Parts: sequence; C-alpha cells; structure tokens
Amino acid sequence: MLRRHFFLAGALVILLAMIVVGGLKLATRHSGPNQAAAGAPAGKGGPGGPGGRGGMAAQVSTTTVTERTFVEAIDVLGVAKGRQSVTLSAAATQLVQKVNFTDGQSVGRGAVLVELKDSEQDAGLEQARAKLVQAQRAYDRWKALSAKGFAAKASVDQYEADYQSAVADVRAAEARRNDRLIRAPFAGVVGLSDIAPGALVNPGAVIATLDDLSAVRVDFEVPERYVASLRDGQPIVAHADAYPDQAIAGRIAKLDTRVDPNTHAITARAEFPNPGGRLRPGMLMRVAIARGEHQGLSAQESAVSVQGDSAFVFVLVTQGERTVAERRPVVTGERQQGYVELIEGVQAGDRIVADGLNKVQSGQTVKVVGQGSARPRAGAGGGAPVSTPPRRPTA
Repeated sequence: MLRRHFFLAGALVILLAMIVVGGLKLATRHSGPNQAAAGAPAGKGGPGGPGGRGGMAAQVSTTTVTERTFVEAIDVLGVAKGRQSVTLSAAATQLVQKVNFTDGQSVGRGAVLVELKDSEQDAGLEQARAKLVQAQRAYDRWKALSAKGFAAKASVDQYEADYQSAVADVRAAEARRNDRLIRAPFAGVVGLSDIAPGALVNPGAVIATLDDLSAVRVDFEVPERYVASLRDGQPIVAHADAYPDQAIAGRIAKLDTRVDPNTHAITARAEFPNPGGRLRPGMLMRVAIARGEHQGLSAQESAVSVQGDSAFVFVLVTQGERTVAERRPVVTGERQQGYVELIEGVQAGDRIVADGLNKVQSGQTVKVVGQGSARPRAGAGGGAPVSTPPRRPTA
C-alpha cells in the first residue's frame, strides 16, 4: 500500500513540473516579439523600412503620354482564296495511264496533267475518220455528176447529209478521247495529290487541286450601316496570322449587288497581290477598312493594365524628394500598332510606368532607369512642380 502511494506521488510531481515548464515557454513566446519590436531601430522592418510602402524604390522604365493619329477602321474577318481555284476530276470511269505533274508544280494553261487509258477511244476515232473519208469521196463524186446533169439533186443532198454526219461522228470521237486527258484550265500551282498510274478514277473523284496564286481573293461581310463607306477599288489593309507583323495592302475589287436580308450585311470581295506566293488559300485574313482618322492621346500597350472592364496606368509624380507611382484609372479607345488610345485619365506629357506594372503598387517610391529618366511633373501628392519642355505630338 505504501509503495502504491509512493508511485502516485511521483507521478503527480512529474505532472506539476510539466505544467510549470509549459507555462514558462508560453510566457516567453508572447513576450519575445514585443521586446524585439521595442528594441528594433526605427525605420527597419516597419512601414517606413525597406520592405514598407515608402521604403525601397522599385526600378522602372517610363514612357510619355503623347498625341498620335489613330485610323478609324472597320475590322472584319475573311478566308483567303486563290484568284482562280479549281478541283480537277475525271468525266468518265477509267484507269490512270500517265501522270504528268509533281506536287506543287507550276503549270501553264492547257497543260495535260493526267492521261487516262484511251485505247477504245483511239480505235473509235480512227473508225470515225475512215467513215468520214468514205463519205467525203461519195459526196464529191455525186456532186460532180450532178454538175454534169447525170445525177438527181435529191441524191446529192443525201450524200451531203451522210458526209456531215461523218464529220459529226469524228468530233464526237475526238471529244470522247479528250475526256481521257485532264488539262489545266488556267495557269497555276498544283496541290498535293495521291493519284498514280493504274488507279481507277470515277466521275467527280478528286484528282488534284489547281490554284492561281498570283493574287488572293478574300470575301468578307460588312454590316449594312457601313455600306456608304465602301466603294469598288477602295484601298484596304489586311493581316494574316502567319505574318502578324506584315501589313498586306489590297483593294476592294467588287461589292455584291444585294444586302443579305437575314444578316443585314453586304459581301465584299477584296484582292491582294501575292508576290512569291506566301499567302495560301484557306488562311484567315483580318481586314481593316479605313473610315477616317483622328488625333488622340496614346501610350504603349505594355503601359496600360486591363482588369475586366477597367484599365489603369501608373503616373509618376513627385512628393518632396521622392518620385512615386500613382495608380490612375483611364478610359481606353483604339488599339493600333502597339499603342492604346487614352481618352480619359491622363494628360499630354504625363510620364507613366512603361512595363512591369505587376511589380509596382500605388504610392510606392520608384527609381526611373533607362528611357526617360527625367523627373516627372508634380502631382496631387504635393511638392514643387517640375517644368517639362513641351513635346511635339508624334504622328
């Protein structure tokens, strides 16, 4: 019994010791940060220190808000087609005897691309020609007899009809033979083809494609409210996704005679020169039709941040001896050639952060490096205004 009480007393002592030690550790943990904060030097680690809002300056490059000419344009989409494009097929069921082209070859108008087996047609043509010779001899003989008065006029007319029928039979045989020759209807470039000698082709089966790539056509639809802005021969500019930095100049070749009553749009056909054949049928073309131009304030696209339906820039202002970035909402307009029109929110001559907007916070001290290192004009934050030499608007 005494031994049991001894063990219980020992366990109670150990438990009390653990409680005391835990309490001391908890008290030390709560008092440590307060003591560290009380002993820390002013300006380090606090709001005014290097990690605070007004502490370490962010290095930024800048650009200036200037005037720029913006072109008012109608932007539409279209698909490129060759000036002439055709899918070649056979007019009869027959075996391929000879292929006279290679994939991607340029061919002239009338060139024989594929020859089908024509043994039967050759024999039929020779037979028709033989009958023609016989009919012509009979007609000439009876015609001579009629001229001398030894043959009736009715007999001569009958032999003349036989001769004309034989001529028609020869033409029909020649046509059947020509159906075995697949010719290029115009000069162009042959596309990829799987046709080979010995293959059996049927009417309507694709043999090859042929495209005239000297120019491309683009058909696109324009809302009817812009019909007054369109005319035949009007210059336009297009861009292809394959060549995003290249503007392709062309013209409106023809406007359709009708407006679609369902879509209330008119179809326009544009033509674009294609030297070198870089534009290919099937390419998506972004067509811009100019309607006029206007002057507006602008900045580089990288200087404008867009979040949902709102946009903002960081304007550099002076606050005493500091240069800070002030977040300012703006209203944007046209976007052309890497520039954004700024309708409201800034003035001409304002210096704004050019890029890296995600590294800057409103009111943060900044250090201008690289382009445009001059101090900005004073803003709403106070400080003496800094005079900025006038800048001529850039077109």
